[in-house]
Amino acid sequence: MERSNIGQRKRVRGVESVVQGMYEAVRLMWSRDPAVLDVVGLTLFVSGTATLLSVVIGVPLATVLALNEFPGRTLLVSLINVGMGMPPVLVGLVVALLLWRSGPLGSLGLIYTPTAMIIAQAVIALPLVTGLGIAALQQLDPRLPLQLLGLGASRRQMVIVLLWEARLPLLAAVMAGFGAAISEVGASMMVGGNIARQTRVLTTAIVLETSRGQFALAMALGIVLFLLAWLVTLVLTTIQQRAGPPR
Repeated sequence: MERSNIGQRKRVRGVESVVQGMYEAVRLMWSRDPAVLDVVGLTLFVSGTATLLSVVIGVPLATVLALNEFPGRTLLVSLINVGMGMPPVLVGLVVALLLWRSGPLGSLGLIYTPTAMIIAQAVIALPLVTGLGIAALQQLDPRLPLQLLGLGASRRQMVIVLLWEARLPLLAAVMAGFGAAISEVGASMMVGGNIARQTRVLTTAIVLETSRGQFALAMALGIVLFLLAWLVTLVLTTIQQRAGPPR
């Protein structure tokens, strides 16, 4: 009976934390708390920039790997595919070792800065964007490139047409990359240090408040993180759906 009562009290406290977290999330957004706005703004900046970098690098790389045959190509694609499931904390460790003051890039002074977090998140998102980009281009009709070249298109024009035809799954790749970047916590903690008003983002703030026992505030920040990720994904999904199916 006593164990049953203890379990029931724990469940009640859990429900209360969720309810308080929802209330706190509404209060924080309504009051425009400066500290929360700083965290949200930095989260968008870091994850958005990291996603942009992964797209700028990943889409051209996916195009080269999808449309060309050369020695070692399969090995490169396999490395990209395994990178899609690479633990973020491992990425954080590697980036931290490179940027540490005694590391190869330590003279740049990037450790515990937003730039270090952008690098780590971009490395995490890059395999997703590249791997899904390769799959998007390879699912096109293999005769299409030959038809385009036969009609007199240059190789550059052919690539542009192929990217346009694969635009829907490519946008899905971008969304996957953004989701991986904005939800990442381990690497950001390692290379950013979770410094207030400097490198603290929503995920690291949630970890901090949870460690302090501030479960309602942690839940509130989690709800804000979910809404932020959902709004960005909603914009990208709207663009994707309006683009229509490739013809």
